[in-house]
Amino acid sequence: MIKISICSVPVTDQDQALDFYTRVLGFVKKKEVPVGEHKWLTVVSPQAQSGVELLLEPMAFEPAKTYQQSLKEAGIPWTSFAVDDVEKHYQRLVDMGVEFSVAPREVGNVKIAVLDDTCGNNIQLMQEM
Repeated sequence: MIKISICSVPVTDQDQALDFYTRVLGFVKKKEVPVGEHKWLTVVSPQAQSGVELLLEPMAFEPAKTYQQSLKEAGIPWTSFAVDDVEKHYQRLVDMGVEFSVAPREVGNVKIAVLDDTCGNNIQLMQEM
């Protein structure tokens, strides 16, 4: 059996990303291991702390920077997070000053919203309907 254990999102600043992904989005820091000038830094969902880890990967590879910037400029999310209620999370995050490029809307059998993670990425919130 093959299963997903770590997914990554490139970030322009690991400390800023850790603050945003924990304080704002509500993830929990799982690992922080120094690796040269950067860190192996992961967060997890508080409801699934033994589940998939999200690696806040330092943006240190030039072609990846170009790719990240291209996705951002095109309005394409780097990744998607499942939520139970898009409207509720949208309002909570807007109240915290988070910027959204896409307000909640229905797309097929899901409802989505797209936010700016302050670290170079669009992130989609998705609720199955």
